[in-house]
Amino acid sequence: MSPAAGMFPVFPPPPFCYTFPVQPPPYFHHAPMSPVWPSPAVPVRSVWAYNFNAESDSLRSAARRARYVAVNVHYPGVVHHAGGQDHNTLTAEQRYALVKANVDGLTPLQVGVALYGNDDGYLGAWEFNLRDFRPRADPHDEKSLAYLARRGLNVGALRDHGVRADMLCATLFESGLISPRRGPPRSWITYAGAYHVAYLVKIVTRGAALPEDVAGFDDAVRRYLGNQVYDVAWMAGDCPAMPLGLERIAAHLGFHLPLWSPQLAAAAGVRALQVFMHLKYGEFGGNVQMYRGLLEGLH
Repeated sequence: MSPAAGMFPVFPPPPFCYTFPVQPPPYFHHAPMSPVWPSPAVPVRSVWAYNFNAESDSLRSAARRARYVAVNVHYPGVVHHAGGQDHNTLTAEQRYALVKANVDGLTPLQVGVALYGNDDGYLGAWEFNLRDFRPRADPHDEKSLAYLARRGLNVGALRDHGVRADMLCATLFESGLISPRRGPPRSWITYAGAYHVAYLVKIVTRGAALPEDVAGFDDAVRRYLGNQVYDVAWMAGDCPAMPLGLERIAAHLGFHLPLWSPQLAAAAGVRALQVFMHLKYGEFGGNVQMYRGLLEGLH
C-alpha cells in the first residue's frame, strides 16, 4: 500500500530514505517517447483462483507489447519502527534495515500491475489477490488492515479465493516482465516506491529474505526490473503546483477513477502510470532523467 503523505492518513509513511550516487544514476534514464495516456477510465481485472489461468494468459499476451509497467503492492502495515528516533537522522543502511525487517516479516496482500505500450497505448491493469496472509498468525498492523477494509479489501476473501504468491511469481517470469534480459527494455513506475519494489523482489524470489544491505538490494532491483525504475512521487515533487498524495495528484490532473476495484492496488498502479505519462510528456517534455534515488525521501 502506498505510504505517500496525504494518501494514507491512518499511519505514517514508511521510514526509508536512500540516495543513489550522482554518477551514474542507476535507476533513472531516458525512456522512449510515447503518447500521453488516453482519457477514458481504465478497467481493472481482478484476479482470483477461479480466473487466474485466463488472466495470466491475458497478462502474458499484453506484456509482449508493454514498454511501461506500474506496480503497487498492498501489505498489512508496518510493524518494525525506529524506536522513536527521528528518521531524518538515520543512515541509508539503517533505513533499509527497517524496510528489510518489515518486508521479510510481513506478507503481501495484493499486487497491482498496469501496462502501457508505445504503439498500443493502454494495455491493461491486473490486480492479483494473494491468499498467503493468515490474519490470526501473521504479524500485521490492525489500523492498516482496517484502513484497507474501508477501501474494499476483504482479507477473508483473499484467504478463501486468492492465489498463492508463487503462482504470481511464475506468471511474472513467464510474461517476461521480470528479468529484463528476456525481452525489450521496460520502464517500471511506482509511487513512493521503496516498499512496493521491496515486496515485488520478495515475491519474485519466492519469499526469500531481502539482501542484507543497500548495495545488495540495488543489485536485486537491477537483476529483476532493469535499470529504468521511476518514482512518480519525486517527479511530482519537482512540480510546485502538484498536491501531495497519488490520488490527489491524479484528481488534480483530471484522470478518471479506474473502473472496478477503484481504491485498491491495481487502481494505484493505474494512477501512477497515468501521472507518470502526464508528467513525462506534459511537464518535462519527454526528458525524464532523474538524479535522485528511487527510495529517497520516504521519511
